[in-house]
Amino acid sequence: MSVVDGPRHVAIIMDGNGRWAKIRGLPRVMGHREGVKALKRTVEAAPKFGIECLTVFGFSTENWSRPVAEVSELMGLVRNYLTSDLDRMEREGVRLKVLGRRDGLPSDIVQIIERAEARTVANDRFVLQVAFNYGARADIVAAAQRYVDQALSGEAPSALTEEGLGSRLSSSGSPDVDLIIRTSGEQRLSNFLLWEAAYAEFVFQDDLWPDYGESALGRAVELFRRRERRFGGVEARTAAAI
Repeated sequence: MSVVDGPRHVAIIMDGNGRWAKIRGLPRVMGHREGVKALKRTVEAAPKFGIECLTVFGFSTENWSRPVAEVSELMGLVRNYLTSDLDRMEREGVRLKVLGRRDGLPSDIVQIIERAEARTVANDRFVLQVAFNYGARADIVAAAQRYVDQALSGEAPSALTEEGLGSRLSSSGSPDVDLIIRTSGEQRLSNFLLWEAAYAEFVFQDDLWPDYGESALGRAVELFRRRERRFGGVEARTAAAI
């Protein structure tokens, strides 16, 4: 079996906060708070495995249907994370990008996101992409709508191609996703990076997200390295050959 190089771009569906809290007899919000700590651990550990870009699923467009108190808590955690960790990200060369729709978000969160992206835009050591108020189907539709808008404006759009559509997604500019991890034992994409996942490897782990960190990430990377990646062909290729 061919052994591939480590993944450049890893995406994680951070699942299990609620179950982690329930097992301990705690409110769900405590699971979300511990989940933020797990995110910080994972971001710190990722470069040790050669990961250059990490995309995490923070809040989906479907999550608005959750109880109001829980949604409010999640919004507060985003405010706190982006504000409290901004200096560290800037200092350590981390570029922050937030994927997803800005409309419908509280105005102060939009301002915090824009400020964080602007302050870290020149950083190139590591890229952290947070999918927030994000749905992959909506993202693909929005990319296609940009072609339509271009045509309606009277400007002749270029031919619709995979490359052209991909360049209009909110994830544009990031390397192809090599590995998608979902924690808590669930095995589905949940409308996450549907376009970008075309040739990604999948690893499903039983770890609940608040328990996640360097050790669990290392296990996932090791599983990835044992995979054969053919990208529709016959010969297995390493990530470096792509």
